[in-house]
Amino acid sequence: MNRRNTLIGLGLAPLVLAGCAHDAPPVRWYELRADPPASPPAPRPGDGAVWEVASMVRLPGTLDRDTLVVASGAAGVERLSGHRWVEPLRASIPARLVTDLAVLRGEGLVWRAPVQSGVKVDKRLRVQIDTLIADAARRSLQVKARWWLSDERGSPTAPVAGEADFQVPLADTSVDALAAGHRMAVWQLAQRIAGG
Repeated sequence: MNRRNTLIGLGLAPLVLAGCAHDAPPVRWYELRADPPASPPAPRPGDGAVWEVASMVRLPGTLDRDTLVVASGAAGVERLSGHRWVEPLRASIPARLVTDLAVLRGEGLVWRAPVQSGVKVDKRLRVQIDTLIADAARRSLQVKARWWLSDERGSPTAPVAGEADFQVPLADTSVDALAAGHRMAVWQLAQRIAGG
């Protein structure tokens, strides 16, 4: 009798597992696209300094995960189940920031650390994002960031610090618009850093 019950149980196991898999919502994947989301402004003459951008951008804990999140209530965040980043933001934000700064400053003037041998670095850039989250209604993305640009040419000056606090309007309340808003936020942050 026990053996018969075991065989029946084993026969039903795949059906039970299939039922669970059927109930799980499909995962939708999002990415920060490589190309800037808008046309760059007209080039301005720069100082020609070569920048090395730190390979890591400090992020708040809410962004150091693979699931997209939005604000919820007075102090909470809500994970959007089934909506994930293809590449974690801790990896994609620094890569896109370097790409955007290179577009804005000029070819060969922006490198991600560590730079290849033979490249002489004039300035080092560190970036910290304190806030990058959509409001609960998903109408806009709040961005707060700070950065430090230190001179590596031998002058004993303190790093030049900058900060930004701005909002990126979202096209609609979809998760796709939310993900696109993150990419626009990185682009706008790069413009502020390059212009400062």
